[in-house]
Amino acid sequence: MNDIAVHRPIRSFVLREGRVSSAQQRAYTNLMPKFGIAYRPEAIDLNRAFGRRAPKIVEIGFGMGQATAQIAAAQPEHDFLGIEVHTPGVGSLLKELDARGLSNVRIVQHDAVEVLREMIGAGSLAGIHIYFPDPWPKKRHHKRRLIQPVLVDLLAQRLAPGGYLHLATDWEDYALQMLEVLRAESKLQNQHADFAPRPAWRPVTKFEARGSKLGHGVWDLLFERRP
Repeated sequence: MNDIAVHRPIRSFVLREGRVSSAQQRAYTNLMPKFGIAYRPEAIDLNRAFGRRAPKIVEIGFGMGQATAQIAAAQPEHDFLGIEVHTPGVGSLLKELDARGLSNVRIVQHDAVEVLREMIGAGSLAGIHIYFPDPWPKKRHHKRRLIQPVLVDLLAQRLAPGGYLHLATDWEDYALQMLEVLRAESKLQNQHADFAPRPAWRPVTKFEARGSKLGHGVWDLLFERRP
């Protein structure tokens, strides 16, 4: 994917680190050695990293990790690799994993584009989740949005045939852009006419529930890697 290196780099994050609570810091210090995978620019053996063979699902930008932990708890037959740069969120998810006794989650604290490009092998993923990425609402900032053709091409390459890409956003214009970009990717096919109903595996966040009461919409997209 030379385009990612040649053109303006796509980043899965903006560095605006929040305060790390003492509980998050303790979890980070004590549990990152158990659940963390250090970034390195070379492919990794995901089965070895998780200690078993199971379908692997990547989540890009898991925020504070509550949804990630819920999904992992509900799907013990799957392994989940969460990618996030912000330490408070990493610490929060580590706390959840410990509290729930989960063993099917690993975390890479690094830019997701570089992780996918360098560490994840082609055709190795059963699914990819990207929930509520930064919408960059101002028109002049739309070029900073994560969902762009170059990234979607990379995501499609990392999916196994039949693997799925699930996106969700609460910004309608971003949802329409996502739909346009995904439809243009020849390696993917939409599982619905346009937007998808919320799959049962995606929990409704507190923020989403509050927005729904105020009449705010949420748009899900569910695409599959062609054979």
